[in-house]
Amino acid sequence: MNSPGTHVHHLDEVRILDLFAGPGGLDVAAHFLGYKSIGIEWDHNACETRYAAGLPTIHADVSVMRETRFDEIPTSVDVLAGGPPCQSFSVAGNGAGRRALETVKEFIHRLVDGEDEAEIDRDLHALGDSRTALVLEPLRWLLKAIETDGRDPYKVIVLEQVPEVLPLWEVYAKLLRGGEGRLRGVKYEAECWKLKTEQFGVPQTRKRAVLVARLPGHGAIRPPEATHLPFDLLRGKRSAVQPDMLPTETVSSGPQKRWISMGEALDTASRMEGSPVDVSRLRTNGSLDFFVVSNYGSGGDPKNRGRRLSCEPAFTVTGKISRNKVYKSLAEYEAENSDRFTIPESGVLQTFPHNFPWSGNDQAQQVGNAVPPRLGMHVLGRALRGMAPSDDELAAASTWPSVPRATTEELRRLGCGDRSQCPPDSHKVIRPRGESGP
Repeated sequence: MNSPGTHVHHLDEVRILDLFAGPGGLDVAAHFLGYKSIGIEWDHNACETRYAAGLPTIHADVSVMRETRFDEIPTSVDVLAGGPPCQSFSVAGNGAGRRALETVKEFIHRLVDGEDEAEIDRDLHALGDSRTALVLEPLRWLLKAIETDGRDPYKVIVLEQVPEVLPLWEVYAKLLRGGEGRLRGVKYEAECWKLKTEQFGVPQTRKRAVLVARLPGHGAIRPPEATHLPFDLLRGKRSAVQPDMLPTETVSSGPQKRWISMGEALDTASRMEGSPVDVSRLRTNGSLDFFVVSNYGSGGDPKNRGRRLSCEPAFTVTGKISRNKVYKSLAEYEAENSDRFTIPESGVLQTFPHNFPWSGNDQAQQVGNAVPPRLGMHVLGRALRGMAPSDDELAAASTWPSVPRATTEELRRLGCGDRSQCPPDSHKVIRPRGESGP
């Protein structure tokens, strides 16, 4: 891999380091707020999306990067951000992380207290799910910056995860406020909250645990102010395909607007110039009325699939969103004549720009793993400048700027180089049996 110093125009004035960057949810948010970022991502497919989008990226394992290549991170970086993989903590996962929450809290204290990291790593490995340990990586990156000559402590830390991780963020916050042990007297103002994405204009219901920490001197840290009503406030119990049970007109209460529905979001995206979002197949007599049947069961019954109407927010967008079934009518439902959301449509439900250049394989997984950029804009805006994104910034975030192919190629050289430092086997091509090639 070439030295980042030879790519000054991409890494100059980079302020935000995005760990576990995925396809770029936080980076997209930073872009529309006017901040430059660089992401570390181990998945080659997500890196391809990032290169196509013009997002500076290092294709690497976050732990390896910290241990052996820390000096490649630009010294201009003063914001540490990221969302460690959540599968072991997620309700949808096997729950290893949730069962080990108390143990992981102990590891956080052990790291700050200065215990031998090799022993900590051995104990973490014994938990049986290596992904659980990744929730400690942001703390390790912070400690690395504090303990490395020529580096300053990060001025701002922004972390997000599934709501089950909130107790760990609370431990983080308490230790960051104390500044003891390996923190060497560096103290932060730190707060954490549980946020609902639909309250920030994201057309899906999704809960996230968010931590924001900041060096003192910039005032108290306040939570992002919700701009929309929570979906649960207006939703009543109803049977599956009865669109007349809910209002479609805008309902407001004070300064907050009604949540944004998936129908509204997709319809708006489809009307943009050159948009790859085409929902004409879901229209009936010009009206965009449909309903979605979830890929997941509810209430402990895998056969009891949840349903949402087009006038409601989408279900949480996961890597399995392409398995959700979309129907235009009850007749189609009874005939099992279903449709699916396309990748651009799924991206719009995550609040990515309608023309975001999804690339590589496993694109549905990329979409599902991402932070919704609109939520990211609210969190980063509050953390970095103490205010919400402006209406103009939010409006601009609907369209992604065109990226020249030369820029994509240069970012690929920056991120992968000769591939010698990329994660093992990440560029391996599996060929069909009998097919040969170089």
